[in-house]
Amino acid sequence: MYLKDCYSLLLKHRKPSIPFVLPTRHLEPPPSSSIPDPHVVQALRREPDVTRALQYFQHVVTSTAFKHTPVTYHIMIEKLGRSNVEIDSIHYLLQQMKIEGVPCSEDLFICVLNSYKRAGLGERALKLFYRIKEFGCKPTVKIYNHLLDALVGEAENRFQAIGAVYENMKGEGLEPNVFTYNILLKALCKNGKVDSACKLLEEMSKRGCVPDKVSYTTLVAGMCSDGRVDEAREVVKRFGVESVVSVCNALVCGLCKEGRIGEVFGLVSEMVEKGVDPDVVTYSSVISWLSDVGEVELSLAVLGQMVRRGCRANVHTFSSLMKGHFFGGRVGEAVGLWRFMVLEGVRPNVVAYNTLLYGLCCNGNVDEAVVVCDRMEKDWFCRPNVTTYSTLVHGFAKAGDLQGASEMWNRMVNCGVRPNVVVYTSMVDVLCKNSMFDQAYRLIDNMVADGCSPTVVTFNTFIKGLCRGGRVQWALRVVDQMQSYGCFPDIRSYNELLDGLFSANGFREACELITDLEERKVELNSVTYNTFMYGFSSHGMQESVFQVLGRMLVTGVKPDAITVNIVIYAYSKLGKVRTAIQLLDRITAGKEFCSDIIAHTSLLWGICNWLGIEEAVVYLNKMINRGISPNIVTWNVLVRGFFNKLGHIGPIRILDDILGNG
Repeated sequence: MYLKDCYSLLLKHRKPSIPFVLPTRHLEPPPSSSIPDPHVVQALRREPDVTRALQYFQHVVTSTAFKHTPVTYHIMIEKLGRSNVEIDSIHYLLQQMKIEGVPCSEDLFICVLNSYKRAGLGERALKLFYRIKEFGCKPTVKIYNHLLDALVGEAENRFQAIGAVYENMKGEGLEPNVFTYNILLKALCKNGKVDSACKLLEEMSKRGCVPDKVSYTTLVAGMCSDGRVDEAREVVKRFGVESVVSVCNALVCGLCKEGRIGEVFGLVSEMVEKGVDPDVVTYSSVISWLSDVGEVELSLAVLGQMVRRGCRANVHTFSSLMKGHFFGGRVGEAVGLWRFMVLEGVRPNVVAYNTLLYGLCCNGNVDEAVVVCDRMEKDWFCRPNVTTYSTLVHGFAKAGDLQGASEMWNRMVNCGVRPNVVVYTSMVDVLCKNSMFDQAYRLIDNMVADGCSPTVVTFNTFIKGLCRGGRVQWALRVVDQMQSYGCFPDIRSYNELLDGLFSANGFREACELITDLEERKVELNSVTYNTFMYGFSSHGMQESVFQVLGRMLVTGVKPDAITVNIVIYAYSKLGKVRTAIQLLDRITAGKEFCSDIIAHTSLLWGICNWLGIEEAVVYLNKMINRGISPNIVTWNVLVRGFFNKLGHIGPIRILDDILGNG
């Protein structure tokens, strides 16, 4: 991609892991001196940088002074797995172990499975399991459990594979234990098969495998996620597990999800009365939900109650509180919570860092967010992940700062973090904002080459950029090409096209598009009709606004506040001011919509032009009495109305009336 000089690194791609094969012993001369095994083990364990550890791992063997053992392989594979960066290198180390004849223990094989699980690579874990005997390892119940857990934890649905693996396990004569059943319960609940999970819980007991607190917690959480909170409470009573904190916490989460806050506090009180101490998970769940719904003050009150009961807040508690404060625009207090958390000795994790970054970026403090990212990159225990960088790239993109977004892209790639669809989409956005449409289009192609499929959001971002840049015909072609990328346009795609067509005076094409969508039974929404009406209104075609409004009402799409604003403006432009006043009064009285200053300002403009400045002042008083404060545009409308009527009434008296009532 060609970019300005300062952006030349924009499309630097992640360097793939370099396959390596360690030299076999029979090809090397005997070493003159050997390195003690404890020395290598200690050096590998102490090195926090996985890249440097891998370099050292390769160096000691190529020097012919050391032969790696099961212990050193285990340490290196575990480091690679925890980094989530050099996952491919694990495969090469396993192959080298096979070549060298180094036995693969049960613990080492489980370590590899867990590495794939953390990376969300359940399919690779399954393929590796089928080759287990090649590495001199035999399947055990423990290995099967970790494989099943890796499949359950994968983002894609592997439910059929889980069933097949479980049957294979029984076929080999291995008896499932409580961990096996708990993983199966988790799989069933995750796939919405809660009734089957209930049956499995009963089957456990019949087979002599006593369910533990994890079993009950998994089932109750699954029922709550399925919207069956009341049934879950009955199950808790039936099995007599009301005193299990984790089960109660699952119920708390379920009640919070349904917004039954009174019952949440009631359940917490019941726990205390029965001698079950609410723990940090209990309080954090409540605080998280309260923060999500904007009840910041109440979440702080819960924090106070938590501290009074001697329960120490953890990083999740503080992350939730910061999130709530950021969403409420209380940036200073959110940053203060971060500082308080650190002073309390609570170590931030990547989620806490990302919450801080997201809040700063959303409130326009991108430079401060970059400073935080700098700190993360120097922290070996909490390195930035793809969410960290995608948040920063999005922050720069939102501000239209291509240079900042480009530099952050390069930092991400240099740190070995692979861009995801969010990062790519943000880069498409910022390129479009800088009118670099060819580069944005090629970036979408690069996504596919990099194994990252563009989504409808990616294309909608590109379509919006093209339409805002006056490239509507190109946007129309993009909609036709989306299918070749495995994407299909949604209603937002068409809404962006409509807006672009009206901006380019493409009335005929816009009408044809609407007709085509209606014929294809595409469900239009309020945004579609509002865009349609606004397009006509902004070009002086007010009568067409009412025709579109009629179609909107006939199809059952409910008008919103924006619809009202457009209609009031259309009535005012046509001189039907009395009708506009009646409409707005009816809406305000019915409280169906919260009429805003835009509708009232449009109406005041109409009153000034068609009824006179005196009536405008009367309506201004009425508006203020409703609690709607005039803004600068409102005052400008009135002042213009006053100057247009200079011949009818004294200017000083009118100005005094306006300002005196404002």
